[in-house]
Amino acid sequence: MSPGGPIGPGGPGGPGGGGGSGGSSGGSGGKKGRSKADKKYRRANILTAAAAVLVIMLGVGIVGGTYFFDDVKLPTPQPEAQMNTILLANGSVLEKTGSPRINVPYQKMSPNMQNAVIAAEDMNFRSHNGIDMKGIARAAWNNFTGGELQGASTITQQYARYVAKEKEISYSRKLREAVIARKLESEYSKDEILGMYLNYIDLGRGKYGAEAAAQGYFGASVFKGAKNEINVYQAAVLASIIKQPYATDTHPGYDPETSRAESEKRWEYTLGNMLKLGAITQKQWDERKFPTAKPLKTSKKNTTENKPVEMVTRQVTYELQNKIGLSEEKLKQGGYTITTTINPKVQAAAEKAGSRLSKTSPMYKQKDSYQAAVIGIDPKSGEVLGYYGGDDPNGIDYAGYMDGNGNGVPDDGSGGQSPGSTFKIYTLAAGLKADYSFNTVWDVNKEKPEGGKISNAGADPGAICGGRGAFCDLETATIKSYNFPFYWIADELGPNKVIEAARDAGVETMWTDKGKKIDLTKAKLGSDFHTEVAFGQYRVLPLEHAQGVATIVNGGVRHDAHFVKQVKQRDPKTGEEKILYTAPQKGKRVFDEAQMSNLLGVLKEIPKAAKNTISGHESVGKSGTWEIEVDGDSLNGDTWFVGGIPQLAATVWVGGAGKRVSLKEKNGDPMFGSGTPAAIWEEFIETTAEAMEWDEEKFPERIKTGDDTKGNGTKPVQVETPVTQDPNSGFCQLDPTNILCQVGGGNGPGNNGNGPNGNNNGGNGGGNGDGDDDD
Repeated sequence: MSPGGPIGPGGPGGPGGGGGSGGSSGGSGGKKGRSKADKKYRRANILTAAAAVLVIMLGVGIVGGTYFFDDVKLPTPQPEAQMNTILLANGSVLEKTGSPRINVPYQKMSPNMQNAVIAAEDMNFRSHNGIDMKGIARAAWNNFTGGELQGASTITQQYARYVAKEKEISYSRKLREAVIARKLESEYSKDEILGMYLNYIDLGRGKYGAEAAAQGYFGASVFKGAKNEINVYQAAVLASIIKQPYATDTHPGYDPETSRAESEKRWEYTLGNMLKLGAITQKQWDERKFPTAKPLKTSKKNTTENKPVEMVTRQVTYELQNKIGLSEEKLKQGGYTITTTINPKVQAAAEKAGSRLSKTSPMYKQKDSYQAAVIGIDPKSGEVLGYYGGDDPNGIDYAGYMDGNGNGVPDDGSGGQSPGSTFKIYTLAAGLKADYSFNTVWDVNKEKPEGGKISNAGADPGAICGGRGAFCDLETATIKSYNFPFYWIADELGPNKVIEAARDAGVETMWTDKGKKIDLTKAKLGSDFHTEVAFGQYRVLPLEHAQGVATIVNGGVRHDAHFVKQVKQRDPKTGEEKILYTAPQKGKRVFDEAQMSNLLGVLKEIPKAAKNTISGHESVGKSGTWEIEVDGDSLNGDTWFVGGIPQLAATVWVGGAGKRVSLKEKNGDPMFGSGTPAAIWEEFIETTAEAMEWDEEKFPERIKTGDDTKGNGTKPVQVETPVTQDPNSGFCQLDPTNILCQVGGGNGPGNNGNGPNGNNNGGNGGGNGDGDDDD
């Protein structure tokens, strides 16, 4: 660092000054009683100092064309690594990553900042050739004769040391530094050198470069002509910090908050030099007032609720690297402004609905071993508006595909979850494409090719389809979530047709029953998956499932789900930000419009039946549950509710945190998709719609499509027996166990047709021994 005051070689510590020969603290006029040996040692130091000064002078003189000059190569200054700023959709800061620096082209640098740094660090910067000969002589003399250790570095020398990565404190280093400084001066203009210096310097509080410091300390900018351009008093504070940006055991540093007295003293010195340089007027000096800096505080990664959002930034980083093409090295170099799709209102709603820590969440006070994930997507654009992947921001992302290090781990819950009956939306899309109608009739008693019937919530065949016997139309089976028609559709079409529909909608990854991860976009579909794919046996990623759900909600037009709306980068030459990337706006129709209106018309009935409607909004939905085997018993391990309103597609999953566990409601009943997940889904959409002040939008008018004769059953003869009976009627009083008295809900066991609180869409069985599906 440069000397601490405006004193030349003849001042204190220099030749002829205090501490020099003849000064008050040494030399022939020094203390009495000094031994001859001490005097001899003293004279030797003085001679050594003089010799060192001479060598340095000569060394610098040799710089003109000698071997030493040629041997020292000029490192190429590289652009300084900068900070990346990640913004929410409304422009507020989500997080800042990378080096806390913002580069400013020297042509754009405020003169106030330039003059302040010259005044504080190198008064002769504009006139010397990179090396302050007087300063070197003074420093050498002072250091060898017992004075304070001094660096005597010019601004050019300080920057030379930085680009050369020189760290040792020695005179050989000083010589190399001097040579590099001379070469810098011959290669670059003074303004260019000053600009590079101002972009690299450490200004405390973790701020590197003048712009980051101006923003961090004063909310100002060093861009010339900016509305909040830094003033001379603020610039002098920052320039004064350079000498000692952080406190040490021997010095308190120059932070204006933690070391006010020292900072103000140094500030006075800098302003005084600015006056001498003509950088400020006498009036500005007379009216000087020490500026107030922002309080020192620890930065956090926040949403609007001051909660960590590391999972969102992980997804943003993944997308930047793997889909947009910004390499890890480019991101480290920084300088990017990344606008995300995350809406703070929707994000807050997702966190409130899904977190056990939120008192308004259906997950509140649930077991620590339970975990929820909530994803909200704008179906008309693919923008991820809200994303909640778990309570631990640095842990597993249960909504996506990452552990704390950004790696998907198939066996710990982050490698996908079985979607159960929610996957039927893709089976229906495949069936509608193959001209199946919702009026097709299916036989519940038909056995699978390998033998055995398809379970349907453990219900007697007479209980299904409103007690009309062993045959059921596809629409009723969809609303009640019976599995057998879906099994036979997949059997007739082939499982891969269902997978193709899911892939077209947005599901790109699936795990086999042996845990093998399959990329559906690259793999040639073979025999990895079986007929049970029709009702959700195989694991998928919630985020990709959410993308597929959004495609269905949007009437069959797919917009790829994404977190990044726009990427800008600051031009290092002009300082202007240029747009590098903007998310695509155009979607792709992947399903027939009329067929999707038909599907949405049926899916609208499910929230009504489950009493999960959204106030003032038309909604579609589908619940799903998949079982796990624990000690020989089949218990519910993955529960879902998916769907949405025209403005928002919402996907909710509830399962085990870290590993699959048996899920129960707070009252001890088995958890189904129509229970806690549906309640989370409803609260999330309700809260979002209210916060966003959305008006009601309608789904397209239903157009019925398909061939009614493609089922494997025949339509039952209508009977006059009432479909249901009031449980309080005389009929049910005489025979309370009659199935006609129990259809439609109640508080019966979930596996007998009713989920908790009667919201089980009529009850669902399923599976074939591989995992039963109860909604």
